[in-house]
Amino acid sequence: MKAYIMIKIRAGDVKDVVHQLRKVGGVVEAHMTFGPYDAVAVVETADLAKLGAITALEIQPIPGVEQTLTCLAVDV
Repeated sequence: MKAYIMIKIRAGDVKDVVHQLRKVGGVVEAHMTFGPYDAVAVVETADLAKLGAITALEIQPIPGVEQTLTCLAVDV
């Protein structure tokens, strides 16, 4: 399963957060963005439980992360 996690980050911490995101297992891409969110992480996992664990236990605790929005990718 693939998901896009949109992340709001405290001002001044974007570079450090993106660097930390790239170290998280399951994160296949992480980029700074312009717009309502400051970064996006592309995550690939075997199931929804693993995605939840990555988001809650590895991404949200990164210093500077203020908010996340997880969007599941669906193939049609």
